[in-house]
Amino acid sequence: MASAAAAPFAPAPCDWHPEDISFPSGFAWGAATAAYQVEGGWNADGKGPNVWDTFTHQGGDRVFKNQTGDVACGSYTLWEEDLKCIKQLGLTHYRFSLSWSRLLPDGTTGFINQKGVDYYDKIIDDLLANGVVPMVTLYHFDLPQHLEDQGGWSSDAITVVFDNYAQFCFRTFGDRVKLWVTINEPYVVAKDGYEKGIVAPGIMDPGIGAYRTAHNMIKAHAKAWHSYDLLFRKMQQGLVSIALNSDWAEPLDSTCLADQEATKRYMAFCLDWFAEPIFTSGDYPAIMKSQISVMSTKQGYLSSRLPEFTEEEKKMIKGTADFFALNYYTTRKVKHQENTCSEPSASGDKEAEEISDHSWPIAAGSSWLAVVPWGLRRLLKYIKDTYNNPIIYITENGFSQSDPAPLDDTQRWKYFRLTLQEILKAIFLDDVHLKGYFVWSLLDNFEWTCGYSCRFGLFHVDFENPALPRVPYRSAIEYAKVISKNGLMKSTEEL
Repeated sequence: MASAAAAPFAPAPCDWHPEDISFPSGFAWGAATAAYQVEGGWNADGKGPNVWDTFTHQGGDRVFKNQTGDVACGSYTLWEEDLKCIKQLGLTHYRFSLSWSRLLPDGTTGFINQKGVDYYDKIIDDLLANGVVPMVTLYHFDLPQHLEDQGGWSSDAITVVFDNYAQFCFRTFGDRVKLWVTINEPYVVAKDGYEKGIVAPGIMDPGIGAYRTAHNMIKAHAKAWHSYDLLFRKMQQGLVSIALNSDWAEPLDSTCLADQEATKRYMAFCLDWFAEPIFTSGDYPAIMKSQISVMSTKQGYLSSRLPEFTEEEKKMIKGTADFFALNYYTTRKVKHQENTCSEPSASGDKEAEEISDHSWPIAAGSSWLAVVPWGLRRLLKYIKDTYNNPIIYITENGFSQSDPAPLDDTQRWKYFRLTLQEILKAIFLDDVHLKGYFVWSLLDNFEWTCGYSCRFGLFHVDFENPALPRVPYRSAIEYAKVISKNGLMKSTEEL
């Protein structure tokens, strides 16, 4: 993979014509999926249950129309159809996740499900045979239920179990996989899974659960990184990171000091919560530690609700990522919001209210997804400046459509095009070391609590048809042109 320096000379901003500029040589063009969202086969061939199997089967209207991922896109039996989509796009990279409980039904290496190993072996081998580089995520929200029954991410013991699972995957697939992501979006797991309880495993533990589980995910990631570094890197020559989601944030009133400080807290409690320990200091952001400590004291706690890392743990955690994996979807305006509530909550701790600017378009099917391409450029610059100019991959970015979705998604392609223009600016004007871009998602799929009601795919999936046919949206056709050219088309060549 060539660096950004290998790209053509960047023009001055006043001469900026994105269609005239190629992306850097070797730029990774990808799309992404996750096991629970596409595979189906929830109990096929020895797979054990995971927390999303349990969460969806319990019903209770927590998921749109009580839909499940039992079948989803059927990728467990239809991998060849997915591969056709990947080849049609001309992707250079494909990001997918391993179902932990398909490989290890109870989450431990006590029993290995060979049919699960065979399934992922075939995916990896087929990708490589077609010149596509796999990027593999070890954990994308689907914790084995057996481990959740023992405390899941709330338990310190999970760090060792995750490390054992990671080593198993490195040993089994690492001869061919050179790009690894340990955990996808620990923020979402912690905040929505163990604080608010709105996603699996559905635990409501406000003010405590998110911090405890994030603490364990950071340590688990670091252990796995060190295992790779010590036991596998020399032979396999791969890279390991963690996928962090983040909005960009701007003060609601740019002249208001309180809003400026609230915006800093917003970023600290989102991206920096994980990025600062892993990339720079081995510890949480100072602003986050002081804020939670003050709130905890106000609420009658004898010590902060934010756990502390030991000095040994800080040394272990610091520097445990070989690239920066970023999932970006949207931007928020932020204003100060004083927390007067006596009940603890992670949201209250940050004393920052997030607001969507009414002038920003909203992606159909996702009321939260304000389309703000320039926010991605600013976030990339923030990462460059804050985290010592790391190599960055955008491991997820996309726009939903509501169901039923038109195949001629002209408006959505305009959003993608604007985003790619901002990425070019980040690379050439801001000198961000960006190595690749992965669209979320290859396929319309099970979008967590939204079920099948919103569609992020480059390919339409007909969930009413038992054959689950995949048909390209206009965006897929246009994205394939960009990949083929390694650059944006003239607008006259599009649509």
